[in-house]
Amino acid sequence: MSGQRVAVLGAGSWGTTFAKILADGGADVAVWARRPELAREIRESKRNSDYLPGINLPRSLWASSRLDEVLEGREQVYVSVPSQSLRENLAAVRALLPDDAVVVSLMKGVEKGTRFRMSEVLEQELGVGPERIAVASGPNLALEIAREQPTAAVIASENHDTATRVALVATNPYFRSFVNTDVIGTEFGGVLKNLIAVAIGIVDGVGYGENTKASIITRGLAEMTDFAVAFGAQADTLRGLAGLGDLIATCGSSLSRNNTAGRLLGQGYSFSEVIKQMNQTAEGLSSVAPVLELALERGVEMPIVSQVAEVLAGTLAPRDIAPHLTTDPMPQGE
Repeated sequence: MSGQRVAVLGAGSWGTTFAKILADGGADVAVWARRPELAREIRESKRNSDYLPGINLPRSLWASSRLDEVLEGREQVYVSVPSQSLRENLAAVRALLPDDAVVVSLMKGVEKGTRFRMSEVLEQELGVGPERIAVASGPNLALEIAREQPTAAVIASENHDTATRVALVATNPYFRSFVNTDVIGTEFGGVLKNLIAVAIGIVDGVGYGENTKASIITRGLAEMTDFAVAFGAQADTLRGLAGLGDLIATCGSSLSRNNTAGRLLGQGYSFSEVIKQMNQTAEGLSSVAPVLELALERGVEMPIVSQVAEVLAGTLAPRDIAPHLTTDPMPQGE
């Protein structure tokens, strides 16, 4: 599948890293950067010093701040913009999207207000059917992958052939893509693990140790699975790369923006102070409220995520999050 003409919309750390993945797999890659000066740096210097300091990008990769240039003649379009601004960003894409192009979501979030997953927003705004949409997820800390440390991901689409076509392009010697058809489970796994990673960051910031973190990760996975299955996901998906795999990586790494945001909260910073300190989006913070709304709608209990919401609201002290791993005073079966 080398030589495929693909576009990546978004030149943050993950968008740029995925562009590198695709180029290193042999694809012809064009990147859209909102800021002309960033597009120029990627195009001319093969660097993205704001988001991937010290990383040399493939010589074949180019960038532009003009959507029409980037999208022209592209067979696959990978979208990596902040989840809460996705819908407004897509308004300009619809008229320029090539006929029959496959659209791939690299985003992990739930839209506030509508509570839609990112693939649903893509379908609505671009007017493409689910058979032309795929999502990518997994243990994907951008800087590690940009340094070509081996990892794996999962590409999900309702259409198995679409998932396979994308996976063939999104594969190179250090990045392996697997496939499934469980879009709901794959997307929710990527969203929900961010919320558990915020909880892990909080207890880390407080100073709690490995037992506390292991308990939250394990019970967090149970919460993630209950939630996703309630919306039609397969439980096995949450035990795979998009669930457990991503959860382990995000909870255990200082490279995780959600973990970092939680750690600052645990150290006593307020929500507004954390937002000011973060120079990149921590998707988990903006997904807490819509996820809890969806959980309430389906009658799913999420005690850990609920307590993260309380810490964000300032109604629960960070040091009190860990003991409250369940809201039920009676012993439960695991």
